[in-house]
Amino acid sequence: MSHRILLVDDDATLVTVLGYALAQEGYVVENARDGETAVAPAAAGRFDLIVLDIGLPEMNGFDVCRDLRTRGVVIPVVVLTGRYEVSDKVTALSLGADDYVTKPFDTRELLARIQALLRRSRSHGAGTSEYQFGGILVDFLKGKVVRDGQLVNVSAKELQLLRYLVARRGAILSRRELLTEVWGYQSELTRTVDVHVSTLRQKLEENPQQPRYLLTVRGEGYMFCG
Repeated sequence: MSHRILLVDDDATLVTVLGYALAQEGYVVENARDGETAVAPAAAGRFDLIVLDIGLPEMNGFDVCRDLRTRGVVIPVVVLTGRYEVSDKVTALSLGADDYVTKPFDTRELLARIQALLRRSRSHGAGTSEYQFGGILVDFLKGKVVRDGQLVNVSAKELQLLRYLVARRGAILSRRELLTEVWGYQSELTRTVDVHVSTLRQKLEENPQQPRYLLTVRGEGYMFCG
C-alpha cells in the first residue's frame, strides 16, 4: 500500500515539482496551500507523513505543528523553510517536527529523509492503529488513550514514547536509546526520559509505585510488559 503524504506549501512551483518527484517514488500526494486547510485532514489520520512549509499565510508552519502535536497526532513532520537561523530550527524541533530542511534543497536528499522517517515510523509501531493492554486502549492513529472507558490526556511526546515502548515490548531499552529514538538527540541528560515514564505511570498504572506495565530494569533502563 502506497504511503500518503500531505504537502503543505503555498509555492505553486515547488508543489508541482516536489509533488511530481514524490509521485514518481510511488507516494500518494495531496496538497494544502495554507495551515488551516492542512490541520483537519492531518488530524484525521489520513496521511503517513507531512511535508510542511514554515512561511504559510495566516496559520504558519510552527502553529500547524504545535496544533497537531497538541491533538496527539504523531505522524512524522518534515519542515521546509527558507530560514537559516538556528533558533527557527530549535523552535520547529521543540514543537514536534521530526526533521528540518532549508530551501533551496536537493530533492534527492529530501526524498531520502522522507524514506528514512517512514521507515523509522514503521519500526516504531506507527503502523499499528490500536493496542490494548489491561483496561487501556491506545489508538496511535488518532492519538487517543482510553483507560477503563475514560479518555486519558497524554501529550504527543508521551504518546510517541508509549508507541516506541509498545513496539519493543519485552525488550530492555536504555535511557540513551529512548532519548535518541523518541526525542531525536543524543545526550547524557536522561532525566527527561525518567520524567516522561513517571508521568505515563501516573496516567496508566493502577499503582504507579508498583507498575505492572512500565517496568524499571535497575541499572539498564525500562521495559514494557503488556
